Amino acid sequence: MKKIWQNYRATIILIGAIIIGVIVGLVWGEGANCLKPLGDLFLNMLFVVIVPLVFLTITTSIAKMGEAKRLSKIMKAIVGVFLCTSLVAVIVGVASTYFVDLVDVNDSNVIKKIMISNEEISEVEDLNLLDRTVQVLSVDDFSGLLSKNNVIAIVVFSILMGLAIKNSKNRGKKALEVLISFQWVILKLVDLIMYYAPIGICCYMASMVGTLGSSIAIGYLKVFILYMVVSVLFYFIVYSIYAYMAAGTKGVKVFWKNILPSTFTSLATCSSAACIPVNIESAKKIGVSNDIAETVIPMGTSFHKDGSIIGSVFKIMFLVCLFGTDISDPVGIGKILIVALIANLLVTAVPIGGGTISETLIISMLGYPMGALPILTIIATIIDAPATMLNVVGDTSCSMLVSRIVDGKDWINKKG
Repeated sequence: MKKIWQNYRATIILIGAIIIGVIVGLVWGEGANCLKPLGDLFLNMLFVVIVPLVFLTITTSIAKMGEAKRLSKIMKAIVGVFLCTSLVAVIVGVASTYFVDLVDVNDSNVIKKIMISNEEISEVEDLNLLDRTVQVLSVDDFSGLLSKNNVIAIVVFSILMGLAIKNSKNRGKKALEVLISFQWVILKLVDLIMYYAPIGICCYMASMVGTLGSSIAIGYLKVFILYMVVSVLFYFIVYSIYAYMAAGTKGVKVFWKNILPSTFTSLATCSSAACIPVNIESAKKIGVSNDIAETVIPMGTSFHKDGSIIGSVFKIMFLVCLFGTDISDPVGIGKILIVALIANLLVTAVPIGGGTISETLIISMLGYPMGALPILTIIATIIDAPATMLNVVGDTSCSMLVSRIVDGKDWINKKG
């Protein structure tokens, strides 16, 4: 028993905090919202370190890679793994919703009335895909890189900075030493913040359950239940398959032994960005090398989101059912796949509300009225927790697959 406590203490404490939070939320109802500031305090402390953490981990990881060949191999593996696993997610999303009417005929008219009433207040500028891509990948002022809302731009800048330091060779060594020193300081700061994690997660969970308890019942219960079923199956089956592909039976055992802290933190915070420190630590405990873990996890937060991709498909299929759109031909299915994958890149790694830009893109590309935006926002809200869980855990499984490609089949027995 003592050994179990030593090995799983952090996980047990987090589980206990979540259970207490859920009970408080269910019993107290909306009154539990008064605990939200204590939960926000935890998130705010994590958000403060997100920008320097992402910048320092990616920059130093790339700059420290001794061989240009290894760096190239890691980046190619990341792109390949992200693309393949994203395709799996979008196919699962389509397969799980294609034969299901997400909107009942009786509810359709009511929802459309809500949509029309919101038409005037939901005006959003028309999206030019190329302009939006530039806005996502870059900022027009350095100060923009200091915001967690520009995580993808931070990742791109960090990669370029790491390459610049690496190409500077001896002249860049001092800069790298300074950044490595700052990275250690930030990691110690994260350790200090995590002492407050059980309290913050408990309060945030209580507030979320208390608030969403009534919202989930407004005609969206079918979407919520179906998404939960798909998420649970995807979590246990698909990620076990990925772990097995990466390192066989041992990979599966080590994966499930170390993934629970990331899982519970993601469910409680609904923020994949807030889970970066915990997730990097989980990947390293699994056996993923430092350079791969510190590159894949932050990049995955921006470019790889299994839960968000499946969620985008659910949003699209909800609108398809609502408006009676015919998608029986291959072109219709293909359009859903493409829109879901593109929209995934525009989901920010923050709690509820991070998908507004992607939802606007979905509506624009499919030609639906902007009054549908509040409908997609409700869907995003009720599936936020399980979607974040898949986003976070998916990054860890990807780090294992990248390790298999880069370090060979015996990677799990090597020290990073």
